[in-house]
Amino acid sequence: MNDAATQAPAPTPLPEGGPNAIAVTFGLLGDEWALLILRYAHQGVRRYQDWRGLLPISDAVLAARLARLTEERLLDRVAYQDRPVRYEYRLTRRGREIWPVLVAVRGWECRWAGDHGEPPAGMRHRTCGRPMEPVMVCDGCGDPVQPRDIGSTLGPSGDDGRSIPSAATRRRSAAVLPEGAAGLLPETVALIGNRWSVALLGAAFLGARRFGEFQQRLGAPPTMVADRLRTFCALGVLRAEGAAYRLTPKGRAFFPVVMTLIGWGQRWYEAPEGPALVSVHRGCGREFGPRLACGECGGRLAERDVLVEAARQPV
Repeated sequence: MNDAATQAPAPTPLPEGGPNAIAVTFGLLGDEWALLILRYAHQGVRRYQDWRGLLPISDAVLAARLARLTEERLLDRVAYQDRPVRYEYRLTRRGREIWPVLVAVRGWECRWAGDHGEPPAGMRHRTCGRPMEPVMVCDGCGDPVQPRDIGSTLGPSGDDGRSIPSAATRRRSAAVLPEGAAGLLPETVALIGNRWSVALLGAAFLGARRFGEFQQRLGAPPTMVADRLRTFCALGVLRAEGAAYRLTPKGRAFFPVVMTLIGWGQRWYEAPEGPALVSVHRGCGREFGPRLACGECGGRLAERDVLVEAARQPV
């Protein structure tokens, strides 16, 4: 077999000095339609009309999201019929490797965001057969990790606001729960569906606690910082303690979503200066790579191992 045919697809190179892998990733996937299109793609949906029947989405928005996901090489548009020509969208390797993000999002929404209409379906681990919540472990040593167990510093491409998504990529201008969001991803979108929310969330995980620290890291007007802090407190993700803001258990539980997104993004988008974020697992001293495991039996998860309880389909 030709060696070139067996090589892994190359990451997308990013322009020097421009948005880094984190900004590009959250700009692309901090959108409930993109996440839901990918979720259904992982359940076997390939055709436009099937997504249209499953999602409360307009033709214009669906067409735009499919075009963007194809342009970014998560989906491949392939003709399946000649007369007339009709196309379907197949997951690429890049799109296939997004599954840990989808599992982490589903697990967090199921545990923490079930009060917005019909609760999301739970998950079951095929191997042990039990209902489960995913937990994040260190890829190097296999130990479960919490935010305090990971030491993260900005990498060579992580400074000067380069991790903040472009406003042009955002679907909404405010991180609020969308009207009629039951059954979608309401609180996930509230946390990563706005450029300043993404930046504030990252600052909180990097240790920012006081208003001035958040403002310095975001480089945003004080009114915007205050608005994001109020939103996060209202969602129960941050808690005000005097002049400080601290992550709640709900906020800390969102860490696997953030780290799987960043891990995927830094795998598939590459700035010439180097990574945007460098993380080390304090427990084993190795560079941290996020992996998901079953919260019941501890077995590391593969996509085929995760079943959606209601439909008994892979996530």
